[in-house]
Amino acid sequence: MASKNGNRIIAIEEHYFDPEIVAQYDVKTGFAGTPIRTKMEDLYDLRIKDMDASGIDIQVLSQGAPGVQRFEPDQAVSLAKAANDRLYETCQQHPDRFAGFATMASPAPEAAADELERTVKDYGFKGGMIHGLTNGEFIDQKKFWPIFARAEALDVPIYLHPAVPHPDVVKAYYADYLPKFPSLLTAAWGFTVETATAGIRMVLSEIFEEHPKLQIILGHLGEGLPFLLWRISDALGRDNDYPFREKFCNHFHITTSGNFSDPAMHCSMLEMGIDRIMFSVDYPFAPNMQGTQWMENISLSPDDKKKVLHGNAERLLKM
Repeated sequence: MASKNGNRIIAIEEHYFDPEIVAQYDVKTGFAGTPIRTKMEDLYDLRIKDMDASGIDIQVLSQGAPGVQRFEPDQAVSLAKAANDRLYETCQQHPDRFAGFATMASPAPEAAADELERTVKDYGFKGGMIHGLTNGEFIDQKKFWPIFARAEALDVPIYLHPAVPHPDVVKAYYADYLPKFPSLLTAAWGFTVETATAGIRMVLSEIFEEHPKLQIILGHLGEGLPFLLWRISDALGRDNDYPFREKFCNHFHITTSGNFSDPAMHCSMLEMGIDRIMFSVDYPFAPNMQGTQWMENISLSPDDKKKVLHGNAERLLKM
């Protein structure tokens, strides 16, 4: 498979539901009985047929939100390990079409670090994914740093993916509009605010001073941060001259997941550089064809398209 222009296409934020994890939430996922749920649970026929139709060669698979961030440590570890074992089996059945990001049991940071190492070394996983808050706490807290230390040592990135915001934030910011506009809590705005905040906090925590080779991925063209980067950096610089913009651009990569906007892409390129932008769809929440057709038509040089569609992922994820 290849796109019309001959480029290999690697899509790196593509979700599925592990049956054991999703059974812990089930009705709370909001997708029971829907086409989205069917696609999330199908890791073979429907998914590969859809990939073929849209020209996608490889999906890097990840458990969809919510992950295991809201469980007690022992349960989170058990669920993550079993899910990662099942994901490896899936990837082995179609090794030319699938790769994986590890489900990360962040409620147990040391165990999560060990599991990341196991899946990278034994299974060839490309990094790990963390969904939103860990039992109400942002992931920049120092008790979670063993995860990032291990990622740096393994030379793999951690993908910070959205999840539903803190209940107090939901009540204060969104609750009165949710009956009419439920997506305000998720992809329309709540996800963006929560994950952008996580990214900002990562920089301010000084984790990158402690782990200078650590690399982080944000989806959705950086959750709005490239557009705001100058203003954030300028304002924070008034406080203590901290080089926020430099730190962000040196340690973060962004993907196109679910944000197929030419102006947003061009802004991201100008702020981040083309070498830090990777293609993804956010399947099945966004259609594969929408993503690949957008990339087909966007005004980028052939070399830049190659970087976004596969070159940057090949380098960062060692594919």
